[in-house]
Amino acid sequence: MAGIYIHIPFCASRCSYCAFYSTTRSDLRPRYVDAVCRELAARKSELPSGEVIETVYFGGGTPSQLTIGELQKILQQIGESYPSVSESSPFTSDSCLLANEQGSLTTQNHSSGSREGSFQPPQELTLECNPDDVTPTWCDALVQTGINRVSLGAQSFSDSRLKIIGRRHSRQQIDDAIACLRNAGVKNISIDLMFGFPEETMAEWEYDLRQAIALDVEHISAYSLTYEEGTPLSVLRAKKRIAEIDESLSVAMYDRLIDRLTAADYEHYEVSNFARKGFRSRHNSSYWHGIPYIGVGAAAHSYNRTTRRWNISDANRYAESVMEGRFDDIFDYEIIDETTAYNDIITTALRTSDGIDLQELENRLGRKFCQYLSANARKAIAAGTLIFEKGHLSLTRKGLFVSDAVMTDLIMLPEY
Repeated sequence: MAGIYIHIPFCASRCSYCAFYSTTRSDLRPRYVDAVCRELAARKSELPSGEVIETVYFGGGTPSQLTIGELQKILQQIGESYPSVSESSPFTSDSCLLANEQGSLTTQNHSSGSREGSFQPPQELTLECNPDDVTPTWCDALVQTGINRVSLGAQSFSDSRLKIIGRRHSRQQIDDAIACLRNAGVKNISIDLMFGFPEETMAEWEYDLRQAIALDVEHISAYSLTYEEGTPLSVLRAKKRIAEIDESLSVAMYDRLIDRLTAADYEHYEVSNFARKGFRSRHNSSYWHGIPYIGVGAAAHSYNRTTRRWNISDANRYAESVMEGRFDDIFDYEIIDETTAYNDIITTALRTSDGIDLQELENRLGRKFCQYLSANARKAIAAGTLIFEKGHLSLTRKGLFVSDAVMTDLIMLPEY
């Protein structure tokens, strides 16, 4: 199995904390969508024989800035280029979208003959969106495209904190968006939360957690606010117009996050991610477990276990190069040697509650790497930050708070 990530860099305005590549040039959007479709078609041969696409993820930027027609165009290109979608899917290869008498989208097959092989629809199709982009009409149309998971950038339930980080939506629009999505039949909703705002108190963070739990969504991602270099937020900090909260309070907020969400029956399956049973993010889990994925669009990354590549972070130059057929101009890459592959496993799989399967590690990279990990993990196990159970090495609750340090001690240097 494999996944496709599509980067949609367009934003109506930029948030003050965001370091991801984005642009407010909406005039580039039609040409950019055409370029994404062309890149998808050009890279279909990269998928190993027998592999199918299990997940598709639209990230950004703000993917909800796309029109429904543009979203359909990209999904239909995926259906035409990759062995993943069944002939009953709304964006099947050799089919077109038609409206039936009830206004729903159906397919009409134009293939002259039957297709060989078994085609399964992607199990998870995710779209990131902003609450203020969500309307009843938009939700109804979105469901018809085949999108079955929505990740909503809530961030906070405080209008004042939303203003600090430059979010366009209000606290009320979060509730309204969830209601619209539910009414349209979306049964898999994730929300993003942030903590550690300037001057935020524990009581305020507790309030946000209560509001998030009350929404009863299937998935919650929560991150500590970071001051990335070059962002407006970091400039404000440098000018001493705002200040970071105390590190001990930030740690306490993370501790409270775990307590509150696990008590509400959310599984803490990755350092920053919590899910109801059966609702882990399949696509993001592929990153943490070394499953190949194709990244399409400006600034998108790709991985196939032997190579990692990344596209240029310039939507205009990306679109121009692709539309002119200059695909070699849009990306750079690195070859993944065995040491790099080992280090990737340490910094990804160890973030998850599943941890690292030592037998799988040995099967993939050999006994040398398994022995190195086992030897270097002993100190952390003795310190109570790692635990070894049923063949898996994973972080303990104590280890979650010092995960970076634990991983650093397990990394293998190139000269080893």
